[in-house]
Amino acid sequence: MNTLQKQTTTNIQEKSNLIWSIADLIREYYKPHEYGKVILPMCVIKRFNDVLAPTRQEVWDTYEKVKHLEVIEGFLETASGYKFYNISPFDFQNLCDDATHIEKNFREYMNGFSDNVQDIIENFEFDREVTKLANNGMLFLIIEAFNKPAAYMGADKITSVDMGYIFEDLVRRFSESYDEQAGAHFTSRDIIYLMTDLLISEDKDTMIQEGVAKTVYDMTMGTSQMLTCMTERLLELDAEADVRVFGQELNPETFAIAKADMLIRGGNSDNMRQGNTLSDDKFKDYKFDYIISNPPFGIEWKVERIAVEAEAKLGDQGRFSAGLPKISDGQMLFDLNGIAKLKDDGRMAIIHNGSSLFTGAAGSGESEIRRYIIENDWLDAIVQLSTDVFYNTGITTYIWIISKEKSRERQGKVQLIDASKMVESRRKNIGSKRNDITDACREIIVTAYGEFRNKSYELDGKFCESKIFNNEDFGFNRIQIDSPSYDEDGKRITKGKRNQPVADTAKRDFENVPLTEDIDSYFDREVKPYNPEAWIERSKTKVGYEIPFTRYFYKYEAPEPAEVIAERIESHEKEIIASLEKLFGKGGRE
Repeated sequence: MNTLQKQTTTNIQEKSNLIWSIADLIREYYKPHEYGKVILPMCVIKRFNDVLAPTRQEVWDTYEKVKHLEVIEGFLETASGYKFYNISPFDFQNLCDDATHIEKNFREYMNGFSDNVQDIIENFEFDREVTKLANNGMLFLIIEAFNKPAAYMGADKITSVDMGYIFEDLVRRFSESYDEQAGAHFTSRDIIYLMTDLLISEDKDTMIQEGVAKTVYDMTMGTSQMLTCMTERLLELDAEADVRVFGQELNPETFAIAKADMLIRGGNSDNMRQGNTLSDDKFKDYKFDYIISNPPFGIEWKVERIAVEAEAKLGDQGRFSAGLPKISDGQMLFDLNGIAKLKDDGRMAIIHNGSSLFTGAAGSGESEIRRYIIENDWLDAIVQLSTDVFYNTGITTYIWIISKEKSRERQGKVQLIDASKMVESRRKNIGSKRNDITDACREIIVTAYGEFRNKSYELDGKFCESKIFNNEDFGFNRIQIDSPSYDEDGKRITKGKRNQPVADTAKRDFENVPLTEDIDSYFDREVKPYNPEAWIERSKTKVGYEIPFTRYFYKYEAPEPAEVIAERIESHEKEIIASLEKLFGKGGRE
């Protein structure tokens, strides 16, 4: 694993730096955040060029033999060794032999690709960029730069996983040029492997059976690296397993990269689909064994609002009947989408920020979604990660494990794991990523999950803690406590034949009573002694759910003694005075 990571890190750095330097050729004609319009599709096209190089002559020879036939795709795919091919007489090498006709020849080269590759190029909307580059004398220079030996991207040197991360590193650099929202981040491989290992930890025995077939879905797949790593993990358990992956992505450029990656790996690129997962579900009525996703958080869902609200009204026939979160953050809608697409024994790993744990009062959309998940006994575990583990956000994040069919010992319970300290600092930051979840760290976290105990784990001074809770520990009754009004003379205001007291809204209060407690007992103990005339407005009681993760793992640290603080302040004062004396003394001599 460490060898693979080192190889990948080297490939990412070398190729990304090289490709980023190529972007300097177009800086007079494109702003930095526009470089991707040229560099990303050129990367994909060059990748296809180099992957097809070993069988190029065979494809050309085959095409000459079968071009008169009505259906020729199968022959050409067999000749190329992939589910794509190129029948044009050009490649990057001979394109560079004719600078005069570069635009005409390059267009003929792109048109020679199979339809599935041309769909990828169209999603990049690359045609107009070719025209712009050619008109400004840049097209030949770009192709020439990508044809240098150092820019070689053949499958024998760059694995598909490496290539995916090279793409993601480039997209990250481009996105940082115009400061994309922190929620629109990329997931590094150490986090993905932790998610995959948590997902499959209870399935290792079943994976050794013959004829195992598994489906994996990523509803916000980016460049599809989660699907790639999940496939890798499942095949490590059973090399003969039939693993089929499915993904949807909103951004057309990253979708194009994902589809290209799937083609190169020999998978079914038709299972990679472009569109908005919330408002344009491309996998309606599909059910999957595993779901692994890192959806955007802190992002508004105004664009999807009409479609989402319409589907919510469908009740159990739709995905969003449990509740709708506030319009400013749609991340929990992806929980509902994933749950709707899990098989009866399916499992999901999904990334969230902290707001999904507690945002929203009882009865709110967020609370109702948590209630839906927990009361159905689907919430298996939540793992708190360290800060600074993503490329362009440093906030604390959490992996939620959703299981439609928990093991017997886990039924009715939820495991919380604080793994926020189980990381190693990087020698060199990659964007905001300052910490790595190493192999050893990941093993400790997965062990903590698998043992399912109230226990602390230690690794070289780093700690990970697991705690087990009952489902109802996260629930509460939100009760409304009213007190009577007084008129101007200090008399109680009443209404009705029974002279019921009128509530003074200015004195109204609310209390969250744990589901594990009797409401009346709580009221008699916590409210009545301090407000004898108060009462509970029973009709307003609401059930809510929240997961106060930080409170559960809080450890009290005694403050420093006052004399120690005073000594430190005095020491700082002396240093400041000495500095000022030195400064003014020097000034006086001058």
